[in-house]
Amino acid sequence: MSLTKLEREAITDSLLKIQSIQSSLEHVDDAKLLDMDAIQECLENADQSFRRALRNGPAKEDQLKPSKG
Repeated sequence: MSLTKLEREAITDSLLKIQSIQSSLEHVDDAKLLDMDAIQECLENADQSFRRALRNGPAKEDQLKPSKG
């Protein structure tokens, strides 16, 4: 199922937020957060899910545009 342009933008924004969280957590001592491994796994799963959704093809609006060439 294709995403709308708005859905793609929302997923991209969320993907960037996940990446920011992952980067921020690199500076936190694992011992200071309970279940750090579970948190990292959750973030990685979310990152992969967002990336798969974005790879599913063009937005619905993009499919309506005639191809050039």
